[in-house]
Amino acid sequence: MPPSVPSLPRRVARILRTSLFAQVACALVLGIVVGKLWPDVATDLQPLGDGFTRLIKTIISPLVFCVVVVGIAKAGDLKAFGRIGLKALIWFEVASTLALLIGLVAANVVQPGSGMHVDPSTLDTSAVDAKTGGGSLPSTTEFIVNAIPTSFIGAFAENSLLQVLILACLVGAALLHLGHTKVPQVLPAIEQAQEIIFAVVGFIMRLAPIAVFGAMAVLIGQYGLGVIETYAKLIILCYVAAALFIVLLAVALKAVTGLSLWKFVRYIREEILLALGTASTESVMPRVMQKLRKAGARDDAVGLVLPTGYSFNLDGASLYLSIGTLFIAQAVGVDLSLSQQITVVLVLMLTSKGMAGIPGSAFLALSATASSLGAIPAGAVALLLGVDRIMDSMRVVTNLLGNCVAVFAVSRWEGALDADKAKKVLDGEIAPAADGDEGEPTAVAEGEPTVVAEDGEHLSAVPAQSSKEPAPEAG
Repeated sequence: MPPSVPSLPRRVARILRTSLFAQVACALVLGIVVGKLWPDVATDLQPLGDGFTRLIKTIISPLVFCVVVVGIAKAGDLKAFGRIGLKALIWFEVASTLALLIGLVAANVVQPGSGMHVDPSTLDTSAVDAKTGGGSLPSTTEFIVNAIPTSFIGAFAENSLLQVLILACLVGAALLHLGHTKVPQVLPAIEQAQEIIFAVVGFIMRLAPIAVFGAMAVLIGQYGLGVIETYAKLIILCYVAAALFIVLLAVALKAVTGLSLWKFVRYIREEILLALGTASTESVMPRVMQKLRKAGARDDAVGLVLPTGYSFNLDGASLYLSIGTLFIAQAVGVDLSLSQQITVVLVLMLTSKGMAGIPGSAFLALSATASSLGAIPAGAVALLLGVDRIMDSMRVVTNLLGNCVAVFAVSRWEGALDADKAKKVLDGEIAPAADGDEGEPTAVAEGEPTVVAEDGEHLSAVPAQSSKEPAPEAG
């Protein structure tokens, strides 16, 4: 008798119960509906998204520390770690500069702000001050000095990733210098702490749909859908430019590693959807680190390249800043010369490096760029207040994919990537382990019949049992 097929409602209920992607997608749609129908109620849901982000931030610094220390100690070569860092910085600079240039070319061709004829004196700049908190971006010297920790505990308390990275490099180097014989229990303790942190990540991620629902409801409740019509030309241009940049990333990834970016997007689809909903790449950083390691990238490469990219490789922000600068100039009727646009690129190359973790950093960078040119009123950045939050989706996805591609590319150059394992994971031949399980993924033999087993949030492929009865033994 053939097995009964579950009804459609039961299959949908099972997917919603086991698939984080489906849960986040439903929460995203529900948040938009609530924000549109009940905007007053939606604005009170801000703590849902903020609370989730706070929980994630509490584990980012210890996670980065553990991964980097373990990576250095296991690699056994501090010089290789230094080469990884240098190659990562070179990749970051090339990628972010390319993003800036793509943004400038796109804005010159499409001219999204032309014909607006905005009088800067009529703009309310107090809203910009409120968004930025009256702060300013650090200078290059301040940025470098601030990356040096003044306290071991303070680096973790302030969630300063660059300071935590420096401390992790020092501890990892000390472990290599002392060797396992002098401190035999330290490295296993850090590895065990890492296992605990990844288990905590699994617990927190169960709250992701609630966070996405709250964040999307607040977005639509505050800004509505009308802002999309007002800034349609600018929004479409930014997203098309981001799509072009992502295509270039896909070409670069294929050329350097032979991996497919589209398969990788499918592999981290849950994390991308969560980043879209919360408008934050920090909210998915622990899970992305975990998945990159399971996809064949070595611990030291993941631990160094990805966190450093959060400060140095903001490709989506670079695109937005270059387009935004020209949009403001066109809207107020200022025609920037070629030399002034080159100045824009040079200024943004510096200011974009100090943006991470600073409130209203995009507006601070735009104000700094406008001031350096002297031709654009700094207060004109208020033109982008209504559309800035809409751009978050473009920025976070582009930033995230840019940093992930950097991990794979730098790992490949340094021989820190298991390319065969990566291809099998992205092709689905090796099923990722469940959250909190740092064991080896389950391999599925090619051509072997499989069934899909429910395993927490993820579905893992396991060998299917034969439906035939075993043949009786002869004689």
